[in-house]
Amino acid sequence: MQLITDIPLLDITYEISVEAISTMVVFLSCQLFHKEVLRQSISHKYLMRGPCLPYTSKLVKTLLYNFIRQEKPPPPGAHVFPQQSDGGGLLYGLASGVARLWTVFTLGGVGSKAAASPELSSPLANQSLLLLLVLANLTDASDAPNPYRQAIMSFKNTQDSSPFPSSIPHAFQINFNSLYTALCEQQTSDQATLLLYTLLHQNSNIRTYMLARTDMENLVLPILEILYHVEERNSHHVYMALIILLILTEDDGFNRSIHEVILKNITWYSERVLTEISLGSLLILVVIRTIQYNMTRTRDKYLHTNCLAALANMSAQFRSLHQYAAQRIISLFSLLSKKHNKVLEQATQSLRGSLSSNDVPLPDYAQDLNVIEEVIRMMLEIINSCLTNSLHHNPNLVYALLYKRDLFEQFRTHPSFQDIMQNIDLVISFFSSRLLQAGAELSVERVLEIIKQGVVALPKDRLKKFPELKFKYVEEEQPEEFFIPYVWSLVYNSAVGLYWNPQDIQLFTMDSD
Repeated sequence: MQLITDIPLLDITYEISVEAISTMVVFLSCQLFHKEVLRQSISHKYLMRGPCLPYTSKLVKTLLYNFIRQEKPPPPGAHVFPQQSDGGGLLYGLASGVARLWTVFTLGGVGSKAAASPELSSPLANQSLLLLLVLANLTDASDAPNPYRQAIMSFKNTQDSSPFPSSIPHAFQINFNSLYTALCEQQTSDQATLLLYTLLHQNSNIRTYMLARTDMENLVLPILEILYHVEERNSHHVYMALIILLILTEDDGFNRSIHEVILKNITWYSERVLTEISLGSLLILVVIRTIQYNMTRTRDKYLHTNCLAALANMSAQFRSLHQYAAQRIISLFSLLSKKHNKVLEQATQSLRGSLSSNDVPLPDYAQDLNVIEEVIRMMLEIINSCLTNSLHHNPNLVYALLYKRDLFEQFRTHPSFQDIMQNIDLVISFFSSRLLQAGAELSVERVLEIIKQGVVALPKDRLKKFPELKFKYVEEEQPEEFFIPYVWSLVYNSAVGLYWNPQDIQLFTMDSD
């Protein structure tokens, strides 16, 4: 710990810092060889109490700065070690030995697996981030909370001059601007996304700072790109990206400001050329695409719930929705209604079949129907929330609603949706009658004009008020059951120059990457 925290980072000390951090990871890797989450071990004991404890905040701060700086290793031969003489000292002997070892890593020896990845251009930053995540996820001791997590939860911005409460041990300050920049730049790696999640979820100072930034697109765009390339990412990385969005959408200021940020030419979005779109509309498009992907491939209810919760949090603040985003909201509803009809038909046939045969086990269509109706209800609530709170800001959504109004017919009298359909029905019939009065063969521009004029005349008092849609992310009862295997799978796959025998690993199954 002293090597990591007290030695200044120079060409001559780079390798010894990497080795010291790697050694810490190895000390803690006993977790890999246990199926259960380790509540205590010798390593835990040394780190949680005794001489290591005063180094807690210093260690967390050093690891964070290593991540921020992304220092590349010195080129081979860039520094000359003094000849080892009687007075050379232990450090020089160690450093020269490590330098030879380092050449093996960088020239494609042991560490070539990791060195091939673009995000590993700084082994020091990579190992520091992995150690930081391992420390943050150590379980609390029976008599004391995890001090490393306490440090991560409470550090403040260097610009913040307010004193730390005496109740907060292990507190320190760090430059939030540098940290924000590094987080924006490093989101291609799982571990950087997990760090961003950890900081947003656990450190209120960081969350407040990030939500106040005027360049939120630098953070949000990389997160959307992870979700957009969902089929290339592992499910944990997708979850983390989605939960980050959910945490951000809990803030109304964020939900308003994303519609004011105008983006040009999003090259990675390939479904359609988007020459100009707001960050808010792009976020809606990517989240809807994730729902549709999930409906056809993974069918993960947890993923659905988080996607819909993020949309619901934003819905009252939808502003100037892009026509394509408005279309996608309605076409997702169309997809859900087709799925609903199909499951309903299967349930009916299955019921008929069961009446004529007693011994055939029935598939549980009732449960499928229940899930799909929950999702449809949520989509109707999202549309309703936008219509009741910001109808005058969203002519494109009204247009898409009118264009596909037949879709909503079957849900008007459905007992599960009758109440929420009242407002949608009112808006559809109000604007439909105005379009009828305007005559046939109307151009798109003319229809939008009629909608914009009609919004002023619509009697708002006839729209039924519903409670505001608000969802908050809460961690599961025992989050360590998810996070500890996840963190160690990242260490196993990404640590530079470290090897564990896959046959001995008990914590997670080794039959896949």
